[in-house]
Amino acid sequence: MSTSNQVAPSPVGFAHVALLYADEDEFLAATVPFVAGGISAGEPVLVALRSAHTDALRDALGRDADEVVFADMAELGHNPARIIPAWREFVERGQAVNGPRRGIGEPIWTGRTDAEVVECQRHEALLNIAFELGPAWQLMCPYDTTLLPVEVIDEARRSHPLVRFEGQQHESPDVLGEGMARAHLSDPLSAPPAASDSLNYGPDDIRVVRDYVAAHVLACDMDPVRGFDLLVAASEIATNSLRHGGGKGAVRIWRDEEVLLCQFTDGGALTEPLVGRELPGEDSEGKRGIWLANQLCDLVQIRVFESGTVVRLHMALTGTRPKSALAAY
Repeated sequence: MSTSNQVAPSPVGFAHVALLYADEDEFLAATVPFVAGGISAGEPVLVALRSAHTDALRDALGRDADEVVFADMAELGHNPARIIPAWREFVERGQAVNGPRRGIGEPIWTGRTDAEVVECQRHEALLNIAFELGPAWQLMCPYDTTLLPVEVIDEARRSHPLVRFEGQQHESPDVLGEGMARAHLSDPLSAPPAASDSLNYGPDDIRVVRDYVAAHVLACDMDPVRGFDLLVAASEIATNSLRHGGGKGAVRIWRDEEVLLCQFTDGGALTEPLVGRELPGEDSEGKRGIWLANQLCDLVQIRVFESGTVVRLHMALTGTRPKSALAAY
């Protein structure tokens, strides 16, 4: 089902749209009426883009830009696992206003690392699960068809039920739905270096794990605040292994240029795809550790195989402490 160049009216339920654009004119031709339509309908609007796109959209909207909440996606989505909590907070806060709401979110851009792109793609698929049963709202996700690899554009068609391209919006014939999000959980990770250091640990070894991680943090001269955050995250993941992964695990640490990677492996099996991307309740034992790791680390990758679960923490040696998703706007 196609529409004209006018943006479709607000839906019932969640409308997840991939905007495929070739240049700034195409980007603005879709986003300006989308935002303006929300403003005229009295809908709350949140726009999370990179700064260059934010500036262009603000200029095009003129005074209407004052009615929009803008967030820097480079900050908000630095770790892609923080994006769904931000959208959920926006949607739930918007429930105080009768009627739908809408947003624009740009999780993938040129310059993202390969690992970040994979986790962004998983994020896009998980959005369909996170908001499947929620209130009505629209989310438009821009993809630059000129600069992004064709395989990234193809993946966007598979993760978005709706696609907007050259002024026309239609249902994607390639969308894979929930199965795609779950499939990403078994995607292989790049192999650690053969010479990377490793440690096996058991029920009485949390202090040993902390000392092991701390030694690597000191050896690579990591920023002290970042090193402390990584140590806290590693302790949480190791504790999860002992409580939910068979009472034992293994940790492997290595440096990749200016990033320290800390990988945990255990015999557990995570079955909830949104773990770490939803604020856990007080009774959600086992979920708080992965949530906290996502708030502290630059990137967290989770994979589930027949042999067990792998959690890989990424932390750059330098940089500012990343903001919580809930405090990004």
